Amino acid sequence: MINFRLIRHLWLFLAVAEEQHFGRAAKRLGMSQPPLTEQIQVLEQALKVKLFERSRRGAQLTPVGAAILPAVRKFAEQLERLELAVREAAGGQTGVLTIGAITSAMLDVLPALIEKLKADYPMLTVSVKEIDSVEALPALEAGDIDLAFARLEGDLGTTIRTMPLMEDKLAVALPRNHPLAERPGIRLAELAEESFVMFSRQVSPVHFDSLVSSCRGHGFSPRILHEVRSVSSQIAFVGCGQGIALVPRALEQLAPANVVVRPLLENVNVVTTAVAWSTARNNPLVDTVIEILASERAGA
Repeated sequence: MINFRLIRHLWLFLAVAEEQHFGRAAKRLGMSQPPLTEQIQVLEQALKVKLFERSRRGAQLTPVGAAILPAVRKFAEQLERLELAVREAAGGQTGVLTIGAITSAMLDVLPALIEKLKADYPMLTVSVKEIDSVEALPALEAGDIDLAFARLEGDLGTTIRTMPLMEDKLAVALPRNHPLAERPGIRLAELAEESFVMFSRQVSPVHFDSLVSSCRGHGFSPRILHEVRSVSSQIAFVGCGQGIALVPRALEQLAPANVVVRPLLENVNVVTTAVAWSTARNNPLVDTVIEILASERAGA
C-alpha cells in the first residue's frame, strides 16, 4: 500500500535540503515555515534519525541526511515521470488504440490518420485489425476495438456514434463485352433484368438495404446471383461473368481489363467509410481521433 504521507514528507525534505533554509523552502512550497518545520520533525521521528543541523545560517544536512539525499532525489524524479505518464494517458497522448477496419478503409483512410497520430503522439501504440462491417458494432460494444472504420449508416443504437468520412457516387461494374459497356452512363432501371453480385447483407446490412431500396425505387427488385464479402470480390465476380455489380465509382481505378465501371445517370450517393465509436466508454484516445477526423472533414 502506498504511504502518501511518507511521500509528502520526503518531498518536503528534498526542498529543505536543496534550499538549505527552512524559510526559503517554505516559500518555494507555498506554505508557512512552522508547519514545514513540524513535518520535518515528524519525518525525523519516523526514521529515528536527525536529518538537519539547524542554525541561524539555515539548515545543513547531517551525514545521514546527505546519505539519503541522492535516493530521495531519484525517487522525486520517478514521481514526476509517473505524474507525466498519468497526464499523458489521461489526455490520450500515450497508450494503445485498437482499430477495426474494413479493407478499403485500411487503404484510403487509415494510413494518413496513423501517420499523424504517430507524429503527434510518438508514445501511442496503434493496433489495426481487419473486420467486416457487420462485425463493427459487436466489437465496439464488447470493447474489443476502440474505433471502427466500416460501411455504417443509420441508427446503430443508443451507445454507438458514427461520423461519415467518405462518400461516393454509385456506379455499375460490367463485363467488358456487356451490351451496356459502351454507354457513357447507365440508368438504374436499365438493370432490371440483370443478375447482380451484391455486397452481402450479413456483412453490411445498411449498405445492402440502401442499394436494394434504390433499385425498388426505380421499379424493380434486384435478382441477386451472388452475395460477397468485399467490393473487390464484386469486381472479381463480374470479371468472371457472374453478373453485374453496383459499386462506388472510385472502384474504376481497381477494375481489371475485362471489367468496365460506368456511372449511374441517377445521382445515388453511398457511404463508403464511416468511423464509429462507443459512448459507453470514456477514452481520451478516441476523443482525440474523432477531433482530428472532424477537423479534416470540416476542412475538406
